[in-house]
Amino acid sequence: MLTAKGVLFIALGVLSVVYFIYWIVLARKAADFKETEGGAPGRKRWPNLTGGAIGFVANFFDALGIGSFATTTSVFKLRKMVPDRLIPGTLNAGHAFPTIAQAFIFMAIVQVDIKTLILMIIASVLGAWLGAGVVAAWPKRKVQIGMGLALLAAASLMLMTQLKLFPRGGDTLSLEQTRLVVGIVGNFVLGAMMTLGIGLYAPCMILVSLLGMNPKAAFPIMMGSCAFLMPIGGLRFIRKGSYSLRHAIGLALGGVPGVLLAAFIVKSLPLTAIRWLVVVVVVYTATMMLRSAVGDSRRRIVPEEVE
Repeated sequence: MLTAKGVLFIALGVLSVVYFIYWIVLARKAADFKETEGGAPGRKRWPNLTGGAIGFVANFFDALGIGSFATTTSVFKLRKMVPDRLIPGTLNAGHAFPTIAQAFIFMAIVQVDIKTLILMIIASVLGAWLGAGVVAAWPKRKVQIGMGLALLAAASLMLMTQLKLFPRGGDTLSLEQTRLVVGIVGNFVLGAMMTLGIGLYAPCMILVSLLGMNPKAAFPIMMGSCAFLMPIGGLRFIRKGSYSLRHAIGLALGGVPGVLLAAFIVKSLPLTAIRWLVVVVVVYTATMMLRSAVGDSRRRIVPEEVE
């Protein structure tokens, strides 16, 4: 007999196939009929070894609990690989398949109330759909400001993790009545914030812990939410051409092996020093983003101008 979790797995599998097909169709149209990445139509678009390596490393540590959005954004900004305006779309489109792999793994091995899981996933998807439609149309300066603030928020959450300031949580694996409503609204907001480049891992952990759930329940909720919202939100960025096709493919190709290695072979690592390094790099990147926005404003560059 097919269970509710089985239906969820089937739905995620169907979504993955649909996302793959539509991405190919939309990417071909973008390559044929309009410019992407701010370059000429003939510009080289296929991923290189560097893009795949970024996807592998970012998603390897994502599966171990560090997160992939802030780290990938830092690399893109520091190496000037992707124009600031295209970073949110590239993150959501490129990290979708690695996150789907994580969702299948964590939803299968970590127990959580299925009603709570499904409702919080739906809420995050609706938030991402709304957020992606807004962020994809933003000019460069607004994206720089938004991502700068999002990165500072992400760094603050990482710092809370390091200092063990997260709420301890409880033992329950489900939410009921008022707490369920708060969880749904909270995950809707977190889904919308995902489209700006702030990861769901740490804030979702805080949310479920504050609501009295076992912190381990955050894993299937967070992974499941991201796995459903990222393809749906990512397609909105792809349709508008607000992403880097080349680097998104690199993240996807390198990310899935990184997830599988972390989940099935490595499983755990002493990550304290790495997290401190990530906090420093993310704060520095956020500062650069905000300085770029201020510099563009002072030079009176037209907001829609492509880098």
